[in-house]
Amino acid sequence: MWIVYIIQHDVSKNLYIGFTSDLKRRLLQHNAKTTKSTKRKIGMWHIIYAEAYRSRSDAVEREKRLKSHGSAKFNLYKRIAGSLL
Repeated sequence: MWIVYIIQHDVSKNLYIGFTSDLKRRLLQHNAKTTKSTKRKIGMWHIIYAEAYRSRSDAVEREKRLKSHGSAKFNLYKRIAGSLL
């Protein structure tokens, strides 16, 4: 199973969108500062949202749609607004 996820940083409030086959391991990597895109932040990342997919290709496609700043991203952010830190 593949997971598209959104994490939020507790200090900067930045959001990050990614995909993985092991969400627990991936969150540990983000918080251990071993991930290029999230390693310069002081503080912790928290899972805000996750979607499961059977195929890697479906997860990659969804991640691309969310990162493209289109209506998919806008609608999802609107839905999860109450879950943000």
